[in-house]
Amino acid sequence: MNGRLLVIALLSSSLLATDVSSGVPTLPGGARAEWLVEGPEELVLYLAFDPATVQRRLPSRLRFVTIGELASGGVAWAKEFLGQHPDKGPWGVSYLEFVRARTFTIDGRAPAWPAQGAFALWFARVAPSDPSTDLGPGRPLLALDFWLPDHAYVSYMSRKGYYASYGAGRLTPSARGRWSAALAVDGLTITAECTPAGPVTGGPSSAGMQAIFPPASSAVTHLVRIAFAGHREQACEAAPPWTFRGSHPLASAVALGAPTFQFGYHLRGGVYPHP
Repeated sequence: MNGRLLVIALLSSSLLATDVSSGVPTLPGGARAEWLVEGPEELVLYLAFDPATVQRRLPSRLRFVTIGELASGGVAWAKEFLGQHPDKGPWGVSYLEFVRARTFTIDGRAPAWPAQGAFALWFARVAPSDPSTDLGPGRPLLALDFWLPDHAYVSYMSRKGYYASYGAGRLTPSARGRWSAALAVDGLTITAECTPAGPVTGGPSSAGMQAIFPPASSAVTHLVRIAFAGHREQACEAAPPWTFRGSHPLASAVALGAPTFQFGYHLRGGVYPHP
């Protein structure tokens, strides 16, 4: 086995032997559906995007968090990005993920993953339009897109109160330790690559919560709150940039940094009515 791949395998085995579930923050009661994710492996890239391209997806009670406001608040990476792209202060902050997991279930049901199948998601940071509004626990995010390679499971998620659509995503490891990802949907094709390298950050004590709101253009009226612990992250070696082609708003997005390989956490979630 290649040395780098062996290191990744050993890290994964170590994580399996470490129970991080006890560190997951407690979700509010009254969830309509229960999520569980264990043993994930994912490629993540943070992106700046033009809010005008997705304005119809933004619920009226939310606004996009902009790079300009983060820079004004002293966030170092935002200040650096604006130094290189001074016209993009009004742009939003988002991330794209390709994810596969040993366990992914909603109320105990798992998708029927094709070989090397993965789901892909594009989430944006948001905040309440009215600063006095309490959105509840967790960092608020807007689900701009959530693609799964299983038509039946997309329908199942919709019935369970979550926004999703079909997309033939894949995430494939190679014998040389490199991960390759791709997505093909109407108006968009993406190819991505990452070879994890360097130190691993995070661990059993890392934990957090998020609140994921559906887009205004969907018929979904509930949100998903998730809590996780044991998150680990590793930088990707220098590689060709991820490619985005098509008419989809993602095709005009700009990378905010290098991609990362993330893994190892335990996630629980629930579907809730809007606060």
